[in-house]
Amino acid sequence: MRVAAISLLLLTPLIPALAADDDATRLHELQAAVSAERIQTDIETLVGFGTRHTLSDTQSESRGIGAARRWIKAEFERISADCRGCLEVRYVSDFVEGERRIPERTEVVSVIAIQRGRLDPDRIVMMSGDIDSRVTDPLNGTSDSPGANDNASGLAGVLEAARVLSKEKFGGTIVYAALAGEEQGLFGGKILAAQALEEGWRIKAVLNNDMIGNIEGVDGVIDNATARVFSEGTRAVETPEEANLRRFRGGEVDSPSRNLARHIDRLADRYIPNLNVMMVYRLDRFRRGGHHRPFNDVGIPGVRIMETHENYNRQHQDLRTEDGIAYGDVLSGVNFDYARKLTSLNVVALASMAAAPPFPANVEIEGAVSPSTTLKWTRPEGKPARNLAGYRIHWRLTDASQWTYSVYAGDVSEYTLKNVVIDNYYFGVSSVAKDGAESPVVFPGPAGSFGE
Repeated sequence: MRVAAISLLLLTPLIPALAADDDATRLHELQAAVSAERIQTDIETLVGFGTRHTLSDTQSESRGIGAARRWIKAEFERISADCRGCLEVRYVSDFVEGERRIPERTEVVSVIAIQRGRLDPDRIVMMSGDIDSRVTDPLNGTSDSPGANDNASGLAGVLEAARVLSKEKFGGTIVYAALAGEEQGLFGGKILAAQALEEGWRIKAVLNNDMIGNIEGVDGVIDNATARVFSEGTRAVETPEEANLRRFRGGEVDSPSRNLARHIDRLADRYIPNLNVMMVYRLDRFRRGGHHRPFNDVGIPGVRIMETHENYNRQHQDLRTEDGIAYGDVLSGVNFDYARKLTSLNVVALASMAAAPPFPANVEIEGAVSPSTTLKWTRPEGKPARNLAGYRIHWRLTDASQWTYSVYAGDVSEYTLKNVVIDNYYFGVSSVAKDGAESPVVFPGPAGSFGE
């Protein structure tokens, strides 16, 4: 089936009266349901374990990473009990040794909770936060290491997202992940990513939350209204042939991770009061890393969500005061309402993507030496497509950071934009649910593919 738009000026009347209000109402309600008080309680509990260093005590019931992960698992199980067993809670682990920060054989144990989708349970979106903490010496597993912001804040956000979203039902699956071993070399993420590949998980998006509670930067700036979203520009698994194709077709700034960041940015504008997203065109902070990277490394789209102004006096520091400066990652450095705001951003992003139909697959484009541009994609069939209403075509000038034009194409697998010259714009396709939920935009070709 093929539909053609006739001009830019006539695009708006083509957009049908979808039940977009249904999705918008639900997302507004979900963001409002996130509680700063519950996030504060969880952060205080995590800080109360003294240290959550990967090499810390695993036997104590009150101190160390062992006690922390057992509490996290129990908390996920309590959340599951409240929704009549809607979460599958389990440990994911493997042994690591001979590494610079894990010299001796150590079991790195993460905790995940899986909320299965009703229509497309193999399609997954994930929110992650880190269990572990550290002080100045990365091998010091005994000293107090509260890790209030880094990263009890992100982990508390994951738990709160599970509380809020587990009360809802979605077409796709949501995974809530508490990952260990981040400070020692991103091992929790590496282990989970390897398991996901081995078991054939179709992960479309990983939202890694690492430090979402600090508003007072070491630069003296206080900012509780901006969040950063880091995303890679080109896929780490791109082949030489795909790189050559991208050279002539474009896509340097349109990886699935980058369009995931754009999706999050648009949702923040629509649903999160007093929060602006700063999209950072970089995998992570300069020469630094986070737990989304192991997923990017194997071709799974991922971004890092975090505060905008970091305070290095509160990161990876022994607890001390020197020259009137207090060092250490303690509770007083966390703004719980700001952590609530960033958690609510995750909640609406997870809900939006889990409620969306299958993301557009096999998106291709043609239109060289032509006044018009045609996009094609594969339409899914069967139960996963039961909530599919149709597709939206997006385009923007090549130097624009966000998608600026769009037209609803309907339930088709091909669409032509007449008199829109392919040379002057970048293009993409999103899927739209019957209730208005929408997927991220998918850029044509392997450069922008979210996979099948």
